[in-house]
Amino acid sequence: MHRTLSLALAATAVASTAVAVTAFPEESVAATPDTVRWGPCAERKAAPPAASPRLECSTLEVPLDYRDPDGRQMEIAISRLASKEPSKRRGVLLTNPGGPGISGLGYPAVLAASGLPQKVLDSYDVIGFDPRGTGRSTPVTCDLTPEQRNRGNLPPYAHTAADVARAAGNARTIAKQCAASKTASMLPHTTTANTARDMDRIRAALGEPKLSYLGGSYGSYLGAVYTTLFPGRSDRIVLDSNLGPGGYDVTAMRSLARGMEDRFPDFAAFAAARPEYGLGTTPEQVTAKFFELAKRLETKPVRGVDGTLFRGITFDRLYSDASMPLLAEMWQALDKDLPLPSDTPPSMESMENFMAARFYVICGDSRWPGTVREYQRDVAVDRVRYPMLGGSAASIGPCAFWPDERVEPPVRIGDGGPSNVLMVQNERDPGTPLAGAQKLRQAFGKRATLVTADQGGHGVYPFGRNTCANDAVTAFLTTGHRPSQDLACAAEPSK
Repeated sequence: MHRTLSLALAATAVASTAVAVTAFPEESVAATPDTVRWGPCAERKAAPPAASPRLECSTLEVPLDYRDPDGRQMEIAISRLASKEPSKRRGVLLTNPGGPGISGLGYPAVLAASGLPQKVLDSYDVIGFDPRGTGRSTPVTCDLTPEQRNRGNLPPYAHTAADVARAAGNARTIAKQCAASKTASMLPHTTTANTARDMDRIRAALGEPKLSYLGGSYGSYLGAVYTTLFPGRSDRIVLDSNLGPGGYDVTAMRSLARGMEDRFPDFAAFAAARPEYGLGTTPEQVTAKFFELAKRLETKPVRGVDGTLFRGITFDRLYSDASMPLLAEMWQALDKDLPLPSDTPPSMESMENFMAARFYVICGDSRWPGTVREYQRDVAVDRVRYPMLGGSAASIGPCAFWPDERVEPPVRIGDGGPSNVLMVQNERDPGTPLAGAQKLRQAFGKRATLVTADQGGHGVYPFGRNTCANDAVTAFLTTGHRPSQDLACAAEPSK
């Protein structure tokens, strides 16, 4: 299972703000002959770590501001896992692993190593890229200190209105640092809509009339925005682990708490069936142990883990069934004050760019509530409704104090365009809950078909074990055939 996030970052959302698509007409970026010079990743500064030997890399220049296409340019790092069967190749498959702020350069190799079917690899050159502001593309910064990085992306769990007010100070400081950084001129332009425009520049530079796409988590929203802005250039669009139609906004952040409640019963059943962990012999006892540990660690942290970090790491490791043993070991260690498993808590030393790029995108894409009082009200609601994570997910972050300048309103996802979108979704996804996917499906109308899998975790294709859902995606990418209507795939036994 790929790791798209660190300490609670995915989301669902609902928003109704419209975008004037006419400001950036679809005809603005035409297909051109192949202008990309590929080379071995190891010989380029764009080389992702531990890249596949077959992965090639290059860079592309794009406008910082698409309203001024001939003005200041920035670099986008791209990669390619080329089809080895030219006679079967039908185009390019652009990919994105989520985030925002996550490097995507190595993602084609990750997909291939994680079971992307050979017939998909034969059908496409699989393309990866680092979105603007991220990684080896022109990066952004907020000059985050080690302490700010180690605090992670979840505000401290707020039990009271005063807790929210205290968190506001840290949030305001980070927003000011972003606005005063050496990359502050990129603030208004590091958005999902502009990343989608960069994707169309990649398509044009590769000489392709259309673009197929596979994106998960935040990448689902990126793909939805691309096919909304460029419907005529969208070929086969696969959106996995879906955000709601508003992308990653305040509703998305709050929905993490719902996602944890949706998913946690899977872990409770896992731990209860394994009494050797000492966490309880029934799901109810395991659930009670969660709240007992959270309360105890808030009073007295153990080995550097406090209550908020405990909740965040627990959430993070609910993303994959494969992480459940490690999560149970962590709980056991914290309960007995024993040495923690490796990488617990995870190192945030190299996460400055990731965290900064995430702030630039989510704070720049939409407007967040701007008063402490609004977050206090949301925390009071969500702490009762979703007690495991609601006091963190609904609390205040840097977006509350973000600079006012917005180049454009958020893109409004609707039903205009060809019926060429396949959505795939786990029923118990902690990072992008099913409720958000259902809202996106509704917004797409006739454009989309939704395949749900009765399984937990974040990420369906090709990482999950549900063959019904995986086969539906493979068939769509290789033949263009989708299920004739929304499809619910039943649970399948573990292999």
